[in-house]
Amino acid sequence: MNANESEVLKVIKKYGFESQRVISMKTGLSLGNVNIIVNKLKDDGLFSNDNRLTEKAESIFEESKPRSAIILAAGYGMRMVPINLESPKGLLKINDETLIERIIKQLHEVHIQDIYVVVGFMKENYEFLIDEYNVKLICNSDYSIKNNLHSLYLAKEYLSNSYIIPCDIWCKNNLFNTEELDSWYMVSNEADEKSDVIVNKKKEIIRNKRNSPKNRMVGISYVNKTDSEMLVYRLSQLEADKDFDSCFWEEAAFINNKMIFNARIIDNNDVTEIDTYEQLREFSPRNALLKSAALDTIGETLGVKTDLIKDITVMKKGMTNRSFIFSCNGSRYIMRIPGEGTDMLIDRRQEYDVYEVLKGKDICDHNVYLNPENGYKITKFIENSRVCDPLCQEDLEKCMKKLVSFHNLHLKVNHSFEIFKLIDFYESLWNGKPSVYRDYKTTKENVLSLQAFISSQKKELSLTHIDAVPDNFLIYKDSDGNDKISLIDWEYAGMQDPHVDIAMFCIYALYDKAHIDNLIETYFRVSGKNLDEDTRTKIYCYVAACGLLWSNWCEYKSMLGVEFGEYSLIQYRYAKDFYKIVKERIDGSAVKPE
Repeated sequence: MNANESEVLKVIKKYGFESQRVISMKTGLSLGNVNIIVNKLKDDGLFSNDNRLTEKAESIFEESKPRSAIILAAGYGMRMVPINLESPKGLLKINDETLIERIIKQLHEVHIQDIYVVVGFMKENYEFLIDEYNVKLICNSDYSIKNNLHSLYLAKEYLSNSYIIPCDIWCKNNLFNTEELDSWYMVSNEADEKSDVIVNKKKEIIRNKRNSPKNRMVGISYVNKTDSEMLVYRLSQLEADKDFDSCFWEEAAFINNKMIFNARIIDNNDVTEIDTYEQLREFSPRNALLKSAALDTIGETLGVKTDLIKDITVMKKGMTNRSFIFSCNGSRYIMRIPGEGTDMLIDRRQEYDVYEVLKGKDICDHNVYLNPENGYKITKFIENSRVCDPLCQEDLEKCMKKLVSFHNLHLKVNHSFEIFKLIDFYESLWNGKPSVYRDYKTTKENVLSLQAFISSQKKELSLTHIDAVPDNFLIYKDSDGNDKISLIDWEYAGMQDPHVDIAMFCIYALYDKAHIDNLIETYFRVSGKNLDEDTRTKIYCYVAACGLLWSNWCEYKSMLGVEFGEYSLIQYRYAKDFYKIVKERIDGSAVKPE
């Protein structure tokens, strides 16, 4: 049975048979096509000569009847910045009704009671749904590092005759049905330049990279029992491959660039996706949620009304903060909002003091506003900039020259960044929970033992960036066409040995030893200073110590529900591997491999 035959059969099931003309009006099919389809249904034993559905047809309807729904609500909703800080996007209210509750009520209207909600970010905020609507919550603990393909995979055992629904949509009318036959995926008749799919005459959904009009993918789908088996198989395949961690679940529904479901085409006005602040403002301009302390700060700083703050787009999620780009009065800016647990990790007053020392020295980006109390920061956006490529030697030369020129200023502030004290401090934030690493105690003791060698080396303490990693070197050209580099994000900066910046660059770039040696040698070559082997060993010590420091930091962030995947594992390996390297260099002791 093809998609058009299914549509005709569903109309007859829902409304009875009045005439082929009525069916044509309700399906959008031509009268001639309806005539052909009705005769075909009769030939197939699904529709009788007295214009009634047969027992065979009724049996097919019963077998394909919708029985459950899976609502995907685990994600950050990062594109809703700056208003997703207190509530997840599924709980955004439109006309005093949250998006997810509207979906659940519409499902109840078509007698679907088995509803599973996959939660992650701010999962506790969804807990009330259990008592209010008798839904089941499925927790996705990897929501920060995996996309909703993983969420649907977690719900795979409930995937049979099921609707799949994103939590950030608002349906004007109820688009769910008491009866379904074939599986479908919902697309809008609106052309969408961001989409890569088209619907052909057979209602097949095809990926098409050509510059032809594309259909907007809505995200709602119905999957019958037969097709759910194929979808679960595909989900399991992709779940096992890390390359698909960032993919949407729809990736599993494509085989050879064709979706395994046909299209259900709706009018663009039937469903509104509310995935960004801009979409909410356009759809519901008087919504109380549009009020935001962050936007009020922007308005006050730039002297404008908040409705003049336009083109709000989230930046790639950082490890410490949430940031978004916006336009105002013909210029673009970045607004930084501190992330989860940041108040425990960073002293914003100290950060403010650092920026005061840096003023006028052409080192960092231009701050328009910095609040030393809550950490809100507004900076001018540097157009046509890019970050340092840690595998490009030319970039390394430029960035190390910038770093050396900063170090040579020997700037001073009244606070320091004490690595070994902070190792203990970050561990204390675990609230007595043991490390996830079984040999943590031994690893920590080994790293702490390196303090003696570090203390024995000559050091000239000065303001050190601490977070001088590849992503914080912005490379661009100024208005005169001259090459420029700005070193951004000074949250962790304090008094320290400047050589710590070399180690930090290396471990964030996930360098192996050969690349680490190359960076060390590059730094000293552009500085014009000699590199002695004790200094190299000292930097290795910093690699080990800083690796443990950020590993402990990652463990704390993990307890807040923020995961960094492979990054945290590699940091812990730096602590272990470079302790061994240092030991061998200092006293030639043999450290047994694990």
